[in-house]
Amino acid sequence: MRPIKSPQNPALNIKLLLIIVIAAFLLLFIFRSTFLSPDQMIAQSSSTVSAGAAKCSPTCSKIPSSISQALIHYTTSTITPQQTLKEISVTSRVLDQHSPCNFLVFGLGHDSLMWHSLNHAGRTVFLEEDGAWIHQISRRFPMLESYHVSYHSKVNQANDLMRVGKGPECTAVSDPRYSMCQLALKSLPSVVYETRWNVIMVDAPTGYYEEAPGRMTAIYTAGMMARNGGGGGETHVFVHDVNREVEDKFSREFLCEGYMKKQEGRLRHFVIPSHRDDSNIPFCP
Repeated sequence: MRPIKSPQNPALNIKLLLIIVIAAFLLLFIFRSTFLSPDQMIAQSSSTVSAGAAKCSPTCSKIPSSISQALIHYTTSTITPQQTLKEISVTSRVLDQHSPCNFLVFGLGHDSLMWHSLNHAGRTVFLEEDGAWIHQISRRFPMLESYHVSYHSKVNQANDLMRVGKGPECTAVSDPRYSMCQLALKSLPSVVYETRWNVIMVDAPTGYYEEAPGRMTAIYTAGMMARNGGGGGETHVFVHDVNREVEDKFSREFLCEGYMKKQEGRLRHFVIPSHRDDSNIPFCP
């Protein structure tokens, strides 16, 4: 999620569109002001206010500040989220059905404010490997709940970790903190283990070159938290960048092709049931 460099989108000049809309509004206002008498304008204004007051109940409230900030940010920024509209729409539909919910995101980036807003009134937690990036984003958007985490496995260790992950210690469903599996992340913030997550997004760590931290452990741990979730039910798990070898192979192996509901572009969507109350459920269907 954290960008390598700030991407530009010249095909969609939002600022130009806003200027056009505002200019059109001003022209319309000038036109109406020219051809309406002062009495007509006052009468029309009073009528509009009365109608609005009649429709608005005492419980009417303004748009939540988190959503208004997101609207302002994305309409005035030239930096766009790294996921495509179609990819974002897959997760958005799930959040629309389940929010407010508990949403865990591996990664902190230009789309974080959007995810926070789409889960309005829910809890959205971001896990990020770059402390300086967390500080930068937190200064701009203090409402985002983010934590610094460390990943100790690298992309070039993926093949060895895949072999390890097929052992019995890694297919046994348990709390990742106490797992014997080398793939389990055991030192995440306590809130990660103590919360029943409804939706999980894996879009970090970096994972784009051999020596970079890989997403092997994040994918495995997301799947294990979904299986270990108490109270039954299902967890929606999303993995981004499945065009890359690690994300492709590890999501198929540890989130299971049998649980995959959809792939849109570089995004895969899995729905994993809780295994906690039924030890007879196989690791993969």
